Amino acid sequence: MINWTDIKQQLIDFLQDEVKKTGLEKVTVGLSGGLDSAVVAVLCKEVFGDKLNCVLMPSQFSSQSSSDDAVELCEKFGIKYEIISIAPMVTSFIENMDEDKLRIGNFSARMRMSVLYDVSSRERSLVVGTSNKSELLLGYGTIFGDIACAINPIGEMYKSDEFEFAKFIGVTDAIVNKAPSADLWEGQSDENELGYSYKQMDDVLKLMVDENKTKEELLKLNIEEKLIDMLAYRIKANAFKGKLPTIANIKWS
Repeated sequence: MINWTDIKQQLIDFLQDEVKKTGLEKVTVGLSGGLDSAVVAVLCKEVFGDKLNCVLMPSQFSSQSSSDDAVELCEKFGIKYEIISIAPMVTSFIENMDEDKLRIGNFSARMRMSVLYDVSSRERSLVVGTSNKSELLLGYGTIFGDIACAINPIGEMYKSDEFEFAKFIGVTDAIVNKAPSADLWEGQSDENELGYSYKQMDDVLKLMVDENKTKEELLKLNIEEKLIDMLAYRIKANAFKGKLPTIANIKWS
């Protein structure tokens, strides 16, 4: 049984300590209407109060329910927010390319982060990240897009565990109960794209990553080989997304 009271306090301490180190007092969070950003926003509201600024950044492909759910969360917790549409930016981009969903999705994620960093500059605040451990391990995010941030309080929390934590801290039912989606195009679903539920993937990831079990050990536990191989491939192929750029080490003569 996870001690969510202790986890919450650890994350509160993390946010307080890391922001204090920068000399800043404010934080900015991109609020999508999804679980991850909702959890981060609620935590930041408790720590920073009115020094938290949330930004909703819908595009023409975003569902209205996402914005509605985000606003409902803000109203419940008294969170200050603003809405900045990225639709004009996305429209301009699409006019010069084939309508490739993945490219449009990546571009949209990067436009949102550009807006978020501009707001953080205006507010003299720190951008707080909203990617969970499952997404980071699998590379299920856009480099220099939704993965970008200054600090991240939930990067060590698996998605399947995060649902319980969200309930614990009072995230609205509409957000907790919806299917995970990056909302980058109509009908998009994380789990449909990945081919497995977060619970299925996280159960294996915990064994692979946290307990360092080999493929042979996992197979003996009757875990599907296809799932093991998919997770192993994604972890290896996307590891670069979690690293700073590699800089050449020049030996000056």
